[in-house]
Amino acid sequence: MRALVISGGGSKGAFGGGVAQYLLQEKMYKYDILIGSSTGSLLIPHLALGKVDKIYGAYTNVDMGKIFDINPFVVKHKNDVDVVTINHFNVLLQFLKGRRTFGESKKLHNYIKETFSEEEFLQLRDSFCDVIVTVTNLSKNDVEYKSIKDFNYAEFCDWIWISCNYIPFMSLVSKNNNEYGDGGFSSLVPIREAINRGATEVDVVILETETQITPKSVGKNPFSLMIDLFQTLLNQVEKHDITIGKLAAKNKNVKLNLYYTPTYLTNNALIFNKEKMKQWWQQGYDYAKNKSELMSDNLQ
Repeated sequence: MRALVISGGGSKGAFGGGVAQYLLQEKMYKYDILIGSSTGSLLIPHLALGKVDKIYGAYTNVDMGKIFDINPFVVKHKNDVDVVTINHFNVLLQFLKGRRTFGESKKLHNYIKETFSEEEFLQLRDSFCDVIVTVTNLSKNDVEYKSIKDFNYAEFCDWIWISCNYIPFMSLVSKNNNEYGDGGFSSLVPIREAINRGATEVDVVILETETQITPKSVGKNPFSLMIDLFQTLLNQVEKHDITIGKLAAKNKNVKLNLYYTPTYLTNNALIFNKEKMKQWWQQGYDYAKNKSELMSDNLQ
């Protein structure tokens, strides 16, 4: 059984889409299992259907206005660098309403339904492959994996949306008497879950560089500092997931093919810039192609 795992990474998911496009269209891989965490959850239903062009269009045309109905960010472009500051009005509005998050991302929920139809859901649910999204149950302090086989259309769209909700900047969701958030908080790179479900070879797209190339700048204001702190914590989750995944693969003789981003893409993956995301998609495709050619040369 072959599995595709795509990690969390916000707007960097565009790079993962490019990698997956090469694997699906050029290598002609057929996946029995597709597992996504956070932004990976947005990609995998369309990839499982083979609708690469559709998800490319949807993914590279998304912007902040299609994600947030209450946007906690103000993005300023200074000296070719995107600087993130707090939207004081929107955050204050959230506090006055008694909300627990700085922003709300209900528009993303609507966008998911606009781009992933019930007809496509039924086609995918009845197919041979299993599509699984990762969510974090904050009430139980645990990770949960939601298979498309176990839910109806509305429920599965909920889980995709929940998997992407990077709290406290996006919506906190109450469901089944529990509160949920971004899957990346508990399982950013769910390699072990793919292996536990029977995968014998796993293609893993990791939306981060394998090693930190240069020291990153730390936030210049409390808001951006909080984002940087969260990213540092998620990097530790990522390393843990990869280590555990490699151990599980070794114990069960599973082949892992790891696709890291070769360069540092952005210092804030919550900024969705259409032009940059188109570039990252192409970079992902080219990287997968070059890596595949290099692996072929080494085997000769």
